[in-house]
Amino acid sequence: MANNGILRTDVSTFLDPSTYPEIIQGAIQQSTVLNNARRLPNMTTTQEKMNLLDTLPTAGFLKAETDHKPLTTVSWSNKTMYAEELACIVPISENVLADASIDIFGQVRPLIQQEFGRAIDAAILFGTGKPTNWRADIVSSAKTASKVVTQASSSPDIYKDIMGTNGLIAKVESSGTLPNLALGAVPMRAQLRELVDADKRPLFKTDMQGSTRYALDGIPMIFPMNGAFNATKALIIMGDFSKLVYSIRQDLTFKILTEATIVDPSTKTVIYNLAQQDMVALRCVMRLGWEILDPITAYTQDENQKFPFAVYAPYAPAGE
Repeated sequence: MANNGILRTDVSTFLDPSTYPEIIQGAIQQSTVLNNARRLPNMTTTQEKMNLLDTLPTAGFLKAETDHKPLTTVSWSNKTMYAEELACIVPISENVLADASIDIFGQVRPLIQQEFGRAIDAAILFGTGKPTNWRADIVSSAKTASKVVTQASSSPDIYKDIMGTNGLIAKVESSGTLPNLALGAVPMRAQLRELVDADKRPLFKTDMQGSTRYALDGIPMIFPMNGAFNATKALIIMGDFSKLVYSIRQDLTFKILTEATIVDPSTKTVIYNLAQQDMVALRCVMRLGWEILDPITAYTQDENQKFPFAVYAPYAPAGE
């Protein structure tokens, strides 16, 4: 019944007056992407255009005093960021609210925040549930830009795959930027722990004094735990997260509905009539947009090469 609201059976433990009042639950995980991306001022409309440098000026030496000075130009292009809506509704019986020994909505709110973070990360990184107007996700864009390193076998040379001249870090560097963060799938930690030097000393170490506990070639590494990271599509996503920007059109808001009719989103059939069934519902809404700002630089002017992210993909046997 997880998709049909909170029923008495779902909170039966809180209806027993002898129940210990504290709720034991895991740590709330927020959006890893938004926590590390660059936030722009809030959007004032549902669409906002951003100007990016598209053409750099060129200069040349004159071969003679009578030569004409070369002409050049500078141009800009724009990218459009679209604010899209993320939402959910949690119906609950008024009697259940009254009889429960805890503040149910107070417990639900941080879980909704966690789910919003998961949905945002999944859409931005892997395209899962992505709104139509949003740009292509990080993994798909990396494939288009030929910035994917795929494990060649079930026993890969991970050090070469990441650190090599055509490895993951080099793929980001070829875009004219330096990576400042790596996101890793949790199963990747075990593979990294096996990396050792010639003296059998581990290469992947914890750093209790750094900005994050783990690092690859000095690049901080985070292992998201909100359920968004798809290890079947990527083991590591590395890049310059300062070029990933987002803007909020409407921050996460909560509203208690008391008179609404709740319908199934798929079938459009009525599930609850709140007023008639003595129910309320917590409506949660957020609107935001994101983009990657990757202007032309002096290092690379190839439109197809300047994508500032790269992906380390898992080994896939032939036929899969």
